[in-house]
Amino acid sequence: MSTDQRDVPTTYSGKIHIAVIGGTGLDHLPHFHKAAVLNVETPWGAPSSPITVLEHPSPTTGKPIPVAFLARHGPHHELNPSEIPVRANIAALRKLGVRCIVAFSAAGSLAEEVKPRDFVVPDQVIDRTKGIRPHTFFEDGFVVHVPFADPFDKRVGDVVRKCGHSLEGEGVVLHDKGTVIVMEGPQFSTRAESNMYRSWGGTVINMSTLPEAKLAAEAEIAYQVILMSTDYDCWHDSGDVSVEMVMGHMRANALNARHFIAAVLDELSKEEHGDLVRATHLQGAREFGISTAPAGRSKQATEKMKWLFEGYFE
Repeated sequence: MSTDQRDVPTTYSGKIHIAVIGGTGLDHLPHFHKAAVLNVETPWGAPSSPITVLEHPSPTTGKPIPVAFLARHGPHHELNPSEIPVRANIAALRKLGVRCIVAFSAAGSLAEEVKPRDFVVPDQVIDRTKGIRPHTFFEDGFVVHVPFADPFDKRVGDVVRKCGHSLEGEGVVLHDKGTVIVMEGPQFSTRAESNMYRSWGGTVINMSTLPEAKLAAEAEIAYQVILMSTDYDCWHDSGDVSVEMVMGHMRANALNARHFIAAVLDELSKEEHGDLVRATHLQGAREFGISTAPAGRSKQATEKMKWLFEGYFE
């Protein structure tokens, strides 16, 4: 298959229910065929990168299952964590039909037992980015409050954990739960901050899981992130974190990461998970959660909501 994007269609007619948000390299998986590269414009601008649609045979039926891949930091990693157009990313994926996102990110370890190259499937998060990054679709005359007590979808998380443990004999080391601290970047933590986050019960730390998970929740998308430990942050006596250290562990563990993601996508593509990847358990939650009376809703915000949630706010 040619890697020249000019040889790939720029439209895709089918609904795409599953997406992966991550870095470069995850859009090239064994047994996946590149079916399209899409440019989607949203009311919140363009997403971080064109959206690559890969197809692979359903393990159940053999029919091609499409998966959307989006490079969070841009095609060449040109966006720092604070510059990522997260609203456009989530909005573009929802518009394509995506209702289930498996995200992937590097993270620093705040716990001795989480070693570099281990994977963590967190169940909780602490937000240290508040007030800096645009973090909601519901503003400018359209107020909706969204529950976020459990920031990751348990059902998607259980599938991810099952797949990760199935690869333990092939080098994958998986931690089933943990709290991810999401900090502002692009600078790494100070030593005092790193130790403070440990005292809070943090397991790992990164710069990109929020507001991504919050916006997915607002958009009725079942979301789970997989975090790969690349360093011990700066609290540990093994040496201060550096870009070279992070990238070295990512390159060394790239094969395990691709196998992990591929196993999750194979499992989610089975017919038994049809309701899950369509997030039927989340459908309609935003339609009836509006706090703003019709007379108080701005026209501009209402038009954005109609674009994002087709059929809800007519």
